[in-house]
Amino acid sequence: MSQAKVAEAWKQYPLKTKLNGTVYTLRPMALDDGEGLQAFARGLPPHDLLFMRRDITKPEGIARWLDAVKRGAMYSVICEDDHGIAGYSSLHLTELDWSAHVADLRVATAERARGAGLGRLLTREAFNMALALDIEKVVARMTTDQQGARALFQELGFQPEALLKDEVKDRHGEYHDLLIMACNVDTFIAQRRAFGVST
Repeated sequence: MSQAKVAEAWKQYPLKTKLNGTVYTLRPMALDDGEGLQAFARGLPPHDLLFMRRDITKPEGIARWLDAVKRGAMYSVICEDDHGIAGYSSLHLTELDWSAHVADLRVATAERARGAGLGRLLTREAFNMALALDIEKVVARMTTDQQGARALFQELGFQPEALLKDEVKDRHGEYHDLLIMACNVDTFIAQRRAFGVST
């Protein structure tokens, strides 16, 4: 990973875009975003929290997230509208030498921002960061009943790689299967360029 490439990638922010009449601002996550992220998480449907690595509705979950950002173990792009944080995308790096080329992707959007293409935009930003981080493969995890997320990732070129039975247990004690999908970074970027979509 080249710190110079990462610094260069961050230079494009803040980035403003308009989707369905709403102006959104994208920027790197800052260490003072904790309260805003917690408020964002508390507004999500409970099922959306299942696939997150940390329970960011709680202060300790936010603290672990901020620590990962500070250590360079995670890179996050925040999206804001007039009401606060409307979504984010994060790349989680691994500490395993043999998997240093792989990163986990997490994308979440507020209910008010859904249906406008914000999830797609945040995923694109995550892949741009993956390029800067020399990541070759991006993995996404979701429960099998998260049909919207599954459809979005399939549309973007992700392919199913594994299905883990009863991997997730929700707050009511019910089990859910976890679907793991993955996409090659170079393939993702090449496909977008082939269709004339800016990366």
